[in-house]
Amino acid sequence: MEKKYILTPEKAMMKLRRMAFEILERNNGTTSLSIAGIRENGFVVAQELKAILGEISSLQIDLIEIQIDKANPLNCSIPKGIDLEGKILIVVDDVVNSGKTLLYAILPFLPLSPKQIQTLTLVERSYKVFPVHVDFVGISLATTLQENIFVEVVDGKLAGAYVD
Repeated sequence: MEKKYILTPEKAMMKLRRMAFEILERNNGTTSLSIAGIRENGFVVAQELKAILGEISSLQIDLIEIQIDKANPLNCSIPKGIDLEGKILIVVDDVVNSGKTLLYAILPFLPLSPKQIQTLTLVERSYKVFPVHVDFVGISLATTLQENIFVEVVDGKLAGAYVD
């Protein structure tokens, strides 16, 4: 069965580049950002975003990997010793379905007193069960509950997104 691509690798990178410029506009005047990607695909998106921001700005960017157990999302961890006090944090996931993963991914950062937490996703589905607002969205889709969206990563690089 052939995959129904909604984003080719080129379009995915184009969306990320646009979101990088939106991040710069929204956070004008800041000199540093922390970007936290949810392990696996969310972290790959975060890495690509960091690379683009490095090309188009002089921001100091820290990259953080969020480990989350999807079966038990309260079991969510980040590396020790992170200093976010007074800093802007962007939490990144590849696809936001219900909003649950993104909501749980934010929890370990709250005791670190960031100045602001923003969220970014490459693909957002139009119905969420949890009250999560995504600040930066690559593409927003209205899909049926039976359809699944997958972001493909090949050799550590974005290879597109498709609906199954």
